[in-house]
Amino acid sequence: MKIIHISDIHFTIPGERMGGLNPHKRLAKALADVNENHSDAARIVITGDLTHWAEREAYDALHEVLAKQTVPVRLMIGNHDDRSIFLSVFSDQATDELGYVNHSEVVGDSTFIYLDSTQPLTHAGHFGADRCAWLEAELQQAEHARIFLHHNPMEIKLPAEDQIALVAEDRLLFKDLLNTYRDRIDYIHFGHVHAPIHGTYCGIPFASVPSTCNQSYPDMKEAKLLAGGPMEPAYHVLLIEGRETIIHQIPFNWDGPLFASGAEWEDWSKPVAAE
Repeated sequence: MKIIHISDIHFTIPGERMGGLNPHKRLAKALADVNENHSDAARIVITGDLTHWAEREAYDALHEVLAKQTVPVRLMIGNHDDRSIFLSVFSDQATDELGYVNHSEVVGDSTFIYLDSTQPLTHAGHFGADRCAWLEAELQQAEHARIFLHHNPMEIKLPAEDQIALVAEDRLLFKDLLNTYRDRIDYIHFGHVHAPIHGTYCGIPFASVPSTCNQSYPDMKEAKLLAGGPMEPAYHVLLIEGRETIIHQIPFNWDGPLFASGAEWEDWSKPVAAE
């Protein structure tokens, strides 16, 4: 099974730039690459920061773009989004009983759980007791699960970035759930950090995906200011077989040269200089 993971697309009102870039052109390039090379994917999952300033016109533009996709798309919201405006535009979006954009579905033989980790007027993640109760009920029913959310639910040891991770008190609640149900959680996928970061947490593998816009720089000393720039964007292709996962990072915006070489030993021999 193939899943496309995209994040942090930061849509604006059409014609407006974000961080010096055109987020509409960037997503169009990413989706064109997906459609050309990965039209056999089961899902496109976009883990939040759908817009940059949470303007209705930006959500309208995104709705128009995604309506043209043939691969089913699943959406989450991030800290730059507004839940009520998002839901008013994407009116068929599933939510839980409390109105959070928490939802799940069975894909193949796994339960994909999509989480709402946002809180108004803060860039930090939130997932309190009410949301944890919903997640626990989902995990109790799932034989195998895969979790998608916007915020990193663990510290990633980048002090400035960790200011806006899932807040400490909610991180503890979330960690307790992960420890309890780790045997049935195959992977955790998130965005937010605008960088590819991989590891394990509570014995569960995790991966974050780069943004389709600007990327962050891994400054392990700076405690306050977020560092980033217009480095190459990417999306992830998840190749899933049972409980096993392979992740390929696709640099969809690269337009430079590519070189083809054979795979035989002699193909990599040092050329002999002519006498």
